[in-house]
Amino acid sequence: MSEDDMAPSTPAERHREIAAVFADRVRGTTDWDVPAPVEGWDARGVVEHLTTWYPAFLAGSGVDFPPQPSAADDPVAAWDGHTAAVQALLDDPAVADAPIDNPHIGSMTLAQATDMIYTTDVFLHTWDLARATGQDDRMDPQVCAGLVEGMAGVEDAMRSSGQYGPRVPVPDDADPQTRLLGFIGRDPSWTPPAG
Repeated sequence: MSEDDMAPSTPAERHREIAAVFADRVRGTTDWDVPAPVEGWDARGVVEHLTTWYPAFLAGSGVDFPPQPSAADDPVAAWDGHTAAVQALLDDPAVADAPIDNPHIGSMTLAQATDMIYTTDVFLHTWDLARATGQDDRMDPQVCAGLVEGMAGVEDAMRSSGQYGPRVPVPDDADPQTRLLGFIGRDPSWTPPAG
């Protein structure tokens, strides 16, 4: 196996890779007002979600996050500034390895928390933005399979958080991406409404 075939092994590497794919979809978006697969959201709302909840999470854990442009004004600038700031946190061992306490996830390092809840969220919402805007919406099948397996053990907690819709039934022999989308409450066959 070559180095290029190896999966990213650290939270910083995983974020860099997953955020770069999302950034490509951000730059490929030509209409920010198109509906997204999450009910009530549009393409701009996908970026707004990712660029607002994570800084709020960090603030609740006592970590400062530098102010960034608003996705309401400029989704591209908002994403570029936000993701660079996240990467800077993860690339700084003193920050990444610092313990944080959060009432929802307990005690862990900032890097572990970011990897578990934020980077995963970016990965999932990449499909939302890509599907809404007609871009490549294929997801890494190994990551999809791993997420489905990992989430299955905490499904009750996930559903009770209000962050995930009810499961969407998919065929038993569905590929990992379809299984993941159905598990998190997305309709894998969703397309934007016509007109």
